[in-house]
Amino acid sequence: MSTRTTTRLAAVVAIGALGLSACGATKKAAGTEGATAGNDGKPVAGLQIMVPNSPGGGYDTTARTVQKVMDDAKITASTQVFNLPGAGGTVGLQRTVNEKGNGKLAMQMGLGVVGAAYTQKSKATLNDTTPIAKLIEEAGAIVVSKNSPYQDINQLIEAWKKDPSKLNVGGGSSPGGPDHLLPMQLAKAVGIDPKQVSFISYDGGGELLPAILGNKIAFGASGFGEFLEQVKAGSVRVLAVTSEKRIDALPDVPTLKEKGVDFTFTNWRGIVAPPEISDADKKVWIDVLTKMHDSKAWKDELEKRGWTDAFQTGDEFGAFLKAQDQSVADILKGLGLAS
Repeated sequence: MSTRTTTRLAAVVAIGALGLSACGATKKAAGTEGATAGNDGKPVAGLQIMVPNSPGGGYDTTARTVQKVMDDAKITASTQVFNLPGAGGTVGLQRTVNEKGNGKLAMQMGLGVVGAAYTQKSKATLNDTTPIAKLIEEAGAIVVSKNSPYQDINQLIEAWKKDPSKLNVGGGSSPGGPDHLLPMQLAKAVGIDPKQVSFISYDGGGELLPAILGNKIAFGASGFGEFLEQVKAGSVRVLAVTSEKRIDALPDVPTLKEKGVDFTFTNWRGIVAPPEISDADKKVWIDVLTKMHDSKAWKDELEKRGWTDAFQTGDEFGAFLKAQDQSVADILKGLGLAS
C-alpha cells in the first residue's frame, strides 16, 4: 500500500521499528569465502545488491541493470539483487549499517535515501556507510495519464497555482526524496508556497505508475526513465523534463526552461556498502563497477534508458555524498521537515 503524506504536516511520522538486529545479517555464501579477492581472473562470486524500495522503481531498474551487465560480461557471477522496501529506503539503510564488515553486500541508493534519512528520522545515516560509486544522473519529468485534462505544462501550472492544496502531486519517493524535492522546488519557482502543495508519496515508480494511470493524482514527478515504456505505449504523457536541454529519448518533450519556467533538477543514483568493510572488499566493489562502467553493454544501457553517465568512486563519491546531505538538509529545514 502507498504511504500518503502531505507537506502541510508540521513533521513526518518517525519510523520506530528500524532497529533491525544484526542477527539478520547476510551470511557469506557457502564456498565463496575469499571470492571477492578477484585476483585469479575469475568472475567475482557471492555479491549482493540490496534495493531499498519495491520492484519496478528507479533503484530496482538500476540495480538489475548493473547485475545483468556485470554477470553477462563475466565480471561477476550470480550476483543477487533483492528488495527490502520500507520508510523511503531507510529500512534498507538500517539493514546496511547493521551489516557492519560484510564486504559481500552493497545497497543501491540515491538522492531519495539522503532525504528520507532526515524525514523518517532514521537512526542510521549515510555517513555510517562506505561510499562505493556514483553511477548515473537522470532528469526529472512531469507525467500525466493519456486522458489527463492537462495537455501542456503551462496549462497544468496555471491550474496548480489556482489551488495547490487540491491538485495532488505524486512521487515515487518519501518526503525528502527526489520525487518530493522536485515538485517542492518547482512550486517555489512558479510562485507557489511549497507548504501548500499536497504531495502523495509512493514507494518507488512501480507504485507511482498505477496512480498516474488511474488519475488518482493530477500529475507525477519522477525520473523520466521510469516511464519510457509507457510513453512509447501511449498510456502516459510527459509534459516537460527538468534538464537543461531536451532528452534524446524524448525528443518531442520540451524542457521547463523552454516553457518559460526557470528551473532545472537532476536526480542521481549510486551504491554504498556497510561500514567497516575491508579495504580489499571495497576495492573489489570499485573494480567490478569500474569494469562494468567501461563496458560497451553499460554504455548501451545508458543510451537506451536516457541515463547520464556520472561515474565517481570512493573518496570522490564520499565528498559528493556529504555535499548532497547538507544541501538536502537545508531544503528540508525550509519546509519544516527537518530540524
